[in-house]
Amino acid sequence: MIKHIVLWKLKETAHGKSKLENAKVIKDMLEGLQGKIPGLLKIEAGIDFSGTEQSADVVLYSEFSTREALEDYQTHPAHEAVKVYLMGARSERRIADYEIGY
Repeated sequence: MIKHIVLWKLKETAHGKSKLENAKVIKDMLEGLQGKIPGLLKIEAGIDFSGTEQSADVVLYSEFSTREALEDYQTHPAHEAVKVYLMGARSERRIADYEIGY
């Protein structure tokens, strides 16, 4: 199984919305991918409440059946739509992909 974790810091405003409004939109968009992409086993998004300088604003936790499924997710049309919105709202991105149970 592959675990894919992404953390984003968001701009103060983007798409005519505040940081918190965009975080909510992004969370809904990401969680809306469940059941739409083959090999995507689980997807969960969270919005940070600590608000520290070191915090990310939004986090994505997802699980995929294989590395190939993760690669296919990256270019899937449903994910591409989320990426377009995110790219306009984010100021920073960090990612970690790792395999368990091999």
